[in-house]
Amino acid sequence: MNPSPPPIVAAGAAIESASFRIIDAQAGNHDAYDSAQWNVVRRMIHTSGDFDFNGLTFFSPMAMASAQTALRQKPRLTVDVEMIRAGLATRRLDRLGVTVHQFNSDPQVIARAQANGVTRSCEAMREAWRLGLLDNGIVAIGNAPTALLEVIRLIREERVRPALVIGVPVGFIRAEESKEELMTLLDTPWIAIRGTKGGSTLAVAILHALMDLADSTTP
Repeated sequence: MNPSPPPIVAAGAAIESASFRIIDAQAGNHDAYDSAQWNVVRRMIHTSGDFDFNGLTFFSPMAMASAQTALRQKPRLTVDVEMIRAGLATRRLDRLGVTVHQFNSDPQVIARAQANGVTRSCEAMREAWRLGLLDNGIVAIGNAPTALLEVIRLIREERVRPALVIGVPVGFIRAEESKEELMTLLDTPWIAIRGTKGGSTLAVAILHALMDLADSTTP
């Protein structure tokens, strides 16, 4: 018999379940999403308190299936900022064997970015590509539009094939444009937020929802 969860854990789970019921009741029509996609969007709403994500969130046709397949194969996850890594629950990562990579603070990446006249976030994605982390891996971008644009370039010009690109950078300079560009990719699985909204906390919410779904269906 499995031991009962500690009272604090059980109380937290009860609060989360109650929150999800409230979201389901107040979110309005969400028939644009299937049940798995709605689990992702609902967690985004839970994280942000913003019901606009019901409608602003888009999924490519194979995004959910590709994410679930990848997450059952101990995938490499590349993120654009340390905030995403810090926000991810270790227990979820460990259960699925997910390794997280982030290169913004790497001295060599910083030096190459300065030499090449690009942002560190852009050069960090090039580093992930050079290390072979992007093919069949998951990429999550919550802060830097230049990172997302570089991933798109690598997909188009270098034939990189990620299992999933989560493109949710926040802001007013190229953020909206980078996400619209991502949504034009036909052969790459992606999840994106339309407009200027987004951020690292939303990227974490999406990843947690995807990992919970994968964990619940893993033998």
